[in-house]
Amino acid sequence: MSEAINYFDEVREVVQEMGGQDITVCMQCGLCSGSCPWGRMEKESPFSIRQMIYMGRLGLEGFESDDILYACTTCGQCVVRCPREVKIIDIVRAMRAVVAETGGIPKNLKAVLGSVNSQGNPWSQDSEKRTAWAKDLDIPAYTDQEYLLYVCCTSAFDGRSQKIARAIATTLQKAGVSFGIIGNEEKCCGEAVRKIGAEEEFTSLAEHNIELFNAKGVKKIITTSPHCFYTFKNEYPELGGEFEVIHYTELYANLLKEGKIKPAKGLDKKVIYHEPCYLGRHSKVFEAPREILSAIPEVEKIEFDKIQDNSMCCSGGGARIWMETEAGLRFSDAKAKEAMAKEADYLVTACPYCVVMLEDSLKNIDKDEKMAVKDISELVSESIG
Repeated sequence: MSEAINYFDEVREVVQEMGGQDITVCMQCGLCSGSCPWGRMEKESPFSIRQMIYMGRLGLEGFESDDILYACTTCGQCVVRCPREVKIIDIVRAMRAVVAETGGIPKNLKAVLGSVNSQGNPWSQDSEKRTAWAKDLDIPAYTDQEYLLYVCCTSAFDGRSQKIARAIATTLQKAGVSFGIIGNEEKCCGEAVRKIGAEEEFTSLAEHNIELFNAKGVKKIITTSPHCFYTFKNEYPELGGEFEVIHYTELYANLLKEGKIKPAKGLDKKVIYHEPCYLGRHSKVFEAPREILSAIPEVEKIEFDKIQDNSMCCSGGGARIWMETEAGLRFSDAKAKEAMAKEADYLVTACPYCVVMLEDSLKNIDKDEKMAVKDISELVSESIG
């Protein structure tokens, strides 16, 4: 017991170093667990954020299990509901950071860290292929353009997600946006690495990118992923990375108002919008994606029952995209089933993690031939021709 208590004394110290609160601020009201998506699944999950914090306060063991500590997707639903405004995700990060120092992280996540350390990306892909997505698009290298387009690792290396990067780049070109890419010199933004608990690796990645961006004269960054967006905007400044960061949906919304993006081709589709956690709940970008969808001709836009701060996570955040989740406990399955019940043609989102998770779920429930998952950028690209 004394060893466990000392362990959590260390967690408290790490939380405070992160600028968070002491774990004892929690009054155990249970709103966090009551809000957590794990409690709304078909099967019962061993994960309980309330219990995990309670164990932490008592110095009990068991929290380091893959199914408990690494179950959290960091979706933030518990955070927006907490009456004491406890930074619960910081507590989870601190717990994982302590475990990561001992080498006790899950096997799948060790492979992710190995790939990041050797190739600068979590997808076990050759770093020299980071710009393969841009083949034949004639995108200039970043010099003194207004924006750096930072394509996340998923859209740089995953074949399906590369279509998103290409759609965004070609639309920006047609809109006359001044942008360039750096490409192979870039490394992962470090978002998932930090969620794993590997603070040293995150700092190394961030410092590399900050030095690179500053050396290139970067002032403004367009991101394809909400995770990169949040990390550059909220976490890089603590390491000296001061950049103006915008998610592509925010830029698209501005370009629509300026008349530089003009959707013209009708799509004749019923679409339902899935809210990415790190774009919506974490960053409060709720309206821009909806404004874009509303601007596309012949698109019937519908909503899930729970949206914005109450939206359910796809379950890919917090590095869960690289971990296995059994049937009956997949958040994305629940979202896919609801979308099917509402008879949507397209399940639409604005995050490469969400695209991966939702497409897998449609296959899991044998509905991938009935409904397609699309990124908003793909619909805009199709509409403007």
